[in-house]
Amino acid sequence: MSAIKKTAVVICPGRGTYNKAELGYLRKHFPDQGLLTKFDAQRGARDQETLSALDGADRFSLAKHSRGDNASGLIFAATFGDFLSIDRDTIEIVAVTGNSMGWYSALACAGATSPEDGFKVANTMGTLMQKALIGGQLVYPSLGDTWTPDLAKRDALLAIVTEIDARAGHTLLPSIHLGGMLVLAGNEAGLQAFESAVDPVDGRFPMRLGNHAAFHTPLQQPVADKGRDLLSPTLFGQPDIPMVDGRGAIWWPHASDTQALWDYTLGHQVTEIYDFTRAIEVAAREFAPDLFIVTGPGTTLGGAVAQSLILADWKGMDGKDAFKAQQAENALLVSMGMDEQRSDVV
Repeated sequence: MSAIKKTAVVICPGRGTYNKAELGYLRKHFPDQGLLTKFDAQRGARDQETLSALDGADRFSLAKHSRGDNASGLIFAATFGDFLSIDRDTIEIVAVTGNSMGWYSALACAGATSPEDGFKVANTMGTLMQKALIGGQLVYPSLGDTWTPDLAKRDALLAIVTEIDARAGHTLLPSIHLGGMLVLAGNEAGLQAFESAVDPVDGRFPMRLGNHAAFHTPLQQPVADKGRDLLSPTLFGQPDIPMVDGRGAIWWPHASDTQALWDYTLGHQVTEIYDFTRAIEVAAREFAPDLFIVTGPGTTLGGAVAQSLILADWKGMDGKDAFKAQQAENALLVSMGMDEQRSDVV
C-alpha cells in the first residue's frame, strides 16, 4: 500500500534571491540539461550571456548577476528546476503562487506556459525593466522582532507613503505587501523623503534594493506596453494546477480566460501593487496544504511566507514563537534553497 501523499502549495521567489551563495545553483541542482540548453539558446539568440556561463562564473558579481536582464533568467531557471525536482510520489502539488517576478515562474510551473515560453516571458520582462530602470525600490519592516501582527503600525507607515506621494515632484507607492515587510517604490525624491521620515531599524532599514526599478507601480507602464508588443497572448494557455496571483485571485485549470491571463500578467501585475501576503492567505485558506514549499534560489522568502501565515491567523499562529513551535512539531514550510530542508521534498 502506497504512502499517503502530502499536499503542497509551491511558492516561486522573485528578484534579489540569486546572490553570492547561490552561484553554481543551476550546475548543482538543475535536473534537465536539455532544457537548460534551450534556455541558453534563447539567451544566445539575443546576444546575452548564457545562464550556464553566468552560473558557472568563478566569482559572483553583484553588478552583473543582479541585473534584471541576468537575474530574471537565473531565478526563473533555478525555480523551475527545483519545481521539476519535487518528488511527486510523496507530494501532491495543489496550487502554485509566487512573489513579484515569481509569477512568471509560477505560470510555467502550473503549465499555463511551456517552460520555454515561460522563460521567454521572464527573460523579456527582466531585460525590458533593466533597460528602462525607471525609479527604485526600498524595504522597511512593518512587524517587530516577534512578528506579532501590528496593523496600526502598517497603516501609519502607509499614511506616510500617501503623504509623500502627494508632494509635488514626489512619487512613492506600495509595491509589494511582503509579509512583515513593506516594499515601496517610487522616484528618487519619494524614496529619499521616506528614508528621512522613518526611524532606522537594525542598522539595515530602510534598505534600498540595488538594480531594482519601481516595480508594480504605474511608473512601469512603458515596460508593460513594450512587453505586450513583444509577448503574444498565444504564449499563454490553461494551467494544469491552480495559480494564485498577486491579487489573491485564483486561476483554475480548464476555467481560465487565457486572454485575461495575458492581460493580467503584462498589465496589472506590472503596474499595480503585488499583494504577496494576500496570495499566501488565499493559498492557505483555499487549499489548506500540508506544506508550503518555497523553491530556490535563495532562502529569504521563507520569513515572508511565515509572516503572511501569521497575519492570516493560520493554525492560530500569532507570532514568531508560535510559528517556530508549529515548525518543530510538524514542519509546514520547506525552503528548497536549504539543503537540510530540500532533502525532505526531493
